[in-house]
Amino acid sequence: MSLRRRIAAVAAGVLAAPLVTVALPSAPAFAHGYVSSPASRQAQCARGLVPCGDIKYEPQSVEGPKGLRSCNGGVARFAELNDNSKGWKVASTGQTVTFNWTFTARHRTANYEYYVGGRRVGYFDGGMQQPPATVSHTVNLGATGRQTVLAIWNIGDTSNAFYACIDVNAS
Repeated sequence: MSLRRRIAAVAAGVLAAPLVTVALPSAPAFAHGYVSSPASRQAQCARGLVPCGDIKYEPQSVEGPKGLRSCNGGVARFAELNDNSKGWKVASTGQTVTFNWTFTARHRTANYEYYVGGRRVGYFDGGMQQPPATVSHTVNLGATGRQTVLAIWNIGDTSNAFYACIDVNAS
């Protein structure tokens, strides 16, 4: 191949690369994190314990703006996570519960919060660090009986948070 042809081939490749990049479909984002045990509502969907829609395919994707207090994180297509009559499995626990987060993409973390009935029962500083693949927090719920815990992972490098509701019966 002549030098002229090589230069032309390289130039064509350099010019075509941006077009190919734009034209190819991008890979889906595998975001980000959820409470895996006790099984959050989205974890129950993913495991087929409760019949659910799209959330069963992506339990880690309940992401919405910080400051919300809903199980679905404001994501309309995951609205069923807010439905208390759906037949969620209730975990039998003590008044003190260890919640285990599973992360598929690890963002810098501002903090984690836990709420029962609108009252914050747990707070853990994330130190603006990237967490390991799993994180555990032990929280005293402050009461016994049937409760829905809202767990929130507040991201440090975006304006969003990840939400998970866990149904427990604390004794």
